[in-house]
Amino acid sequence: MTEIRDRIVQIIAEQAMLDPAELKPEMSPQDIGIDSMGLVESIFAIEEEFDISIPFNANDPENSDFDISSLGAIISAVEKLVAAKV
Repeated sequence: MTEIRDRIVQIIAEQAMLDPAELKPEMSPQDIGIDSMGLVESIFAIEEEFDISIPFNANDPENSDFDISSLGAIISAVEKLVAAKV
């Protein structure tokens, strides 16, 4: 699933205008420098990239079925959604 991880890191790095090498799995979106609008845009880009639907409520992210607490959590959740699609 390295391809998935690498592509998610690339998408989020582009949104934060950072080098992908600067991102670490334990970093939160806030640590990365992504605000709520940037997070929503990143989620849309991830959905489009992997042809999945992410169960994320932008109006109430803490009560969403999609863990956005860290980059690693986002990667893990997307990997599960992609695997379930197959």
